[in-house]
Amino acid sequence: MVTILTDLADYPPHFWIERQPQYFICGSAMAASQAFAMGHSLERVFRTSGMIVRPEFYRRKSISRAQERCRIGLRPDLPTGLVMFGGFGSSRMLNIAKAVAEAGLKSQFIFLCGNNQALRERLSRMELPFPHYVEGFTQDVPYFMGLADFFIGKPGPGSLSEALVMGLPVIVERNASTMVQERFNTEWIMQNRLGVVLRSFSDVREGLAPMLDSEQMMRLRQQVNRLNNRAVFEIPEILDAILALRTDQPELYAVGAQS
Repeated sequence: MVTILTDLADYPPHFWIERQPQYFICGSAMAASQAFAMGHSLERVFRTSGMIVRPEFYRRKSISRAQERCRIGLRPDLPTGLVMFGGFGSSRMLNIAKAVAEAGLKSQFIFLCGNNQALRERLSRMELPFPHYVEGFTQDVPYFMGLADFFIGKPGPGSLSEALVMGLPVIVERNASTMVQERFNTEWIMQNRLGVVLRSFSDVREGLAPMLDSEQMMRLRQQVNRLNNRAVFEIPEILDAILALRTDQPELYAVGAQS
């Protein structure tokens, strides 16, 4: 049995890691250390360089960002944020839009609302003072991320990993309403200097400050690019190695990974 953790860390008890004979594929040093702490041996715990992200996020299309921004009604020269809260959006996107409008910062935003048509309509009706584009459900998330400079959303492992693979520093929120299994993700963001963690999106102006400062943004991008998450390509090789192991002579298969 092999368990591939699709969270950056376990949330014991009885979440991902159990005390039973099996293999674990972990996307962070924390998850691997949790498996060792549960008594699993080095030979049964494998590291990858991150979470699984669909291969299309690695297939960068050759496009002109300036032209594509103009095509959807944005300015080619403004810092651009992508706001996304999963497949059904969130009313917090309305609060973010209002907070950005009140801040009066030179920036523009792409709002991906998922299957939440009511949210899409409400955002579209807002008379926002900054350039923006509102989209519903789309399978072109890599395209829209390719037009953005940074990401705003919930700290879920999927959307975070997608944004980071696309080179986007992140702005997320952590408070009492943050899902328990996603709280470590915010610590990981701060530890690796991948973006900003806010107590509330009402403080989005504070979160945007480093994204709109050229020097701070350059440092954030450098940290994001150091991750080099290739998990979706590493895991098939790990599974092949596990299948090839002889139970009477186990071998350790090591994959280079980031913390």
